[in-house]
Amino acid sequence: MFPRLMILGSTLLLGLAGCAASAPTTDARPQALAMGNGIVVGRSAYGMDETVVRLKQDIAAKGLMFFDQIDEAKLAKDAGIDARPSTLLVFGNPALGTQFITSNPQSGIDWPVRLLVYQDASGQVWTEYTDFHYIAARHGIADRDAQFQKASEVIGSITASVAAQ
Repeated sequence: MFPRLMILGSTLLLGLAGCAASAPTTDARPQALAMGNGIVVGRSAYGMDETVVRLKQDIAAKGLMFFDQIDEAKLAKDAGIDARPSTLLVFGNPALGTQFITSNPQSGIDWPVRLLVYQDASGQVWTEYTDFHYIAARHGIADRDAQFQKASEVIGSITASVAAQ
C-alpha cells in the first residue's frame, strides 16, 4: 500500500508542477508559480512598512477578517538571530474559507490565508502566498471550483494593490 501511495503522491506532484509551469499570468495569479511548489510571488513597488500597511488597508477595505500580523524578523531577533524584514499576514473570509474545510477537513492546514511580505538582500520587497488552485489539488477538493476561483481573485487583487509595474 505504501509504495502505491508514493506513486500516487509523485504523480500528483508532477502533475501540479506541470500545471504551475504552464500557469497563465493573465488570471488572478500575478506572476508564475515559483518552482512548481504552488507559491505565487509578486514584487512590491513599495518599501517593507508601506507594503504591509497598504496590504492591511486593502484587506480591511474588502471586509475580510484580519487575524494576525507576525513580525518574523522580530521573532528571529528575540532568539538572537539576525534576519531580514519578514512579516506574515493572516486573514480570511470565514464564509468562504470554511467551505473548503467542509469539503476536506485536512485543508484546514491552509486556512486562514497567509500572505508573506519579505525583503531580499538587495532591499526589494516581495509578496508570497500559496495558490488556491494548488491548495485544491493538494487536498483533492473538486467540489468548490467557484469558491477557489473567488479566493484566487481576491488574493490577486490584494497583492495587485502593491505590485510593481
